[in-house]
Amino acid sequence: MTATTGNDRILVAPLDLADQGSVADFVANWDGPLHILVDNAGVMASPEMRTPQGWEMQFATNHLGHFALATGLRPALAAADGARIVSVSSAAHLRSSVQFDDIQFERREYDPWQAYGQSKTANALFAVEASRRWADDGILANALMPGAIRTNLQRYVSDEELDRMRAGNAAAWKTVEQGAATSVLVAASPLLDGVGGRYFEDSQEAGLAKPGDRRGVAPYALDPEAAERLWQVSTALLKG
Repeated sequence: MTATTGNDRILVAPLDLADQGSVADFVANWDGPLHILVDNAGVMASPEMRTPQGWEMQFATNHLGHFALATGLRPALAAADGARIVSVSSAAHLRSSVQFDDIQFERREYDPWQAYGQSKTANALFAVEASRRWADDGILANALMPGAIRTNLQRYVSDEELDRMRAGNAAAWKTVEQGAATSVLVAASPLLDGVGGRYFEDSQEAGLAKPGDRRGVAPYALDPEAAERLWQVSTALLKG
């Protein structure tokens, strides 16, 4: 990391978002204020898998892991006096709202893309509620769609399916650097001072998605009532 970035102030630590013990250890070992938290890790369209708690793996990793991380690090974020949380969502959130009556696919047939979409909606809703709850601590969160980028995230998706997806939404693949641009904007731009609970794509705030479109943000992903309910459900799940 130091060799590739030229920065000798880099610390790498283990963190498995699907393992609540790993998240707790990471939080316990954090020291000092935290100015920017980028919730970027994730799993996409995986076969049906569950954590030891019985949680569906995509929801557990993409949302609950980041939720536990952010809430655990809240004191460090508050100590920064103006911290930002970057919640990396996806256009796939348009596939599904959070299905509160069966989040864990215990009664409905498991669908990998529905599960992924639900987790990405959860990422957006987290930004809405975190900004509301933590504004007095100077903490603001925003969600974003980074774009279509070829990474290990797609390890469960065939090349043929990826090609069909790209043809369906006419989106060109972005480089890793291009994909990171919106995250950098949300994390660091002074244009977003005081801005929270929004959803961005292509380095600008997204408009509301139109029916059948693969761009923009679904109203349900910005719904404050759903955001508050998700926070309560997530807190209850983590308490066991």
